[in-house]
Amino acid sequence: MFLIDPRAIIDPSAIIADDVEVGPWTIIGPDVEIGSGTVVASHVVVKGPTKIGANNKIYQFSSVGEDTPDMKYQGEPTRLVIGDNNIIREGVTIHRGTVQDRGETLIGNDNLIMAYAHIGHDSVVGNHTIFVNNAAIAGHVTVGDWAILAGYTLVHQFCSIGAHSFTGYGSHLSKDVPAYVTVNGQPAEAKTVNVEGLRRRGFSSETITAIRRAYKVVYRQGLTTEEALVKLREMQQEHPEIGLLVESLEASRRGIVR
Repeated sequence: MFLIDPRAIIDPSAIIADDVEVGPWTIIGPDVEIGSGTVVASHVVVKGPTKIGANNKIYQFSSVGEDTPDMKYQGEPTRLVIGDNNIIREGVTIHRGTVQDRGETLIGNDNLIMAYAHIGHDSVVGNHTIFVNNAAIAGHVTVGDWAILAGYTLVHQFCSIGAHSFTGYGSHLSKDVPAYVTVNGQPAEAKTVNVEGLRRRGFSSETITAIRRAYKVVYRQGLTTEEALVKLREMQQEHPEIGLLVESLEASRRGIVR
């Protein structure tokens, strides 16, 4: 039996697992699929095409799967896909994709998206990320696994935020953040390695030391990115974890935060 409050409005075509909970005054539109164990609180709007996985919790006043305000969008049936075990707090806004790019906004698993955060169209968010209150990413942004965006972080379209990176409170980003790097400021500047985050995730002291050396190659030796990559690929042979940093530098299209 559905655990749906009778005051909710559910389109008959929506596919909702038997144990999904839906609160009062929530609206779930057509072309929406919601997986087992997910809880949708009151006053939430979910528009499709949207697929939401298992064991998510969506809090009140969130807008999930809405049309993008991108002026090129002309009502095409683009998608939003959300994985499992995500927490989407109060007032979060997440938009579907556009046909000019992926046609799909994608959010992975085990993410914490705190109050009033925004995820723009065609963005790709990995796993285990944290968006602190009012963090906002524009369209076409990629956020790697375990990245943390502190409150009021603003990310320009087409930027990439590397895995295990950290943005300080109120950071403004118009360039890419490499893996493992902590940035802060308006505009954001690279400060150090996200050492505390790596420790909490079980990285050994030896590995963290190697990543800090790699950071210095990129940021302290006056090298171009291409020159730094030559050294980093050599270091990667001994410390495979540096491969994430190499990959993020190779993939950068806007240039990295300096």
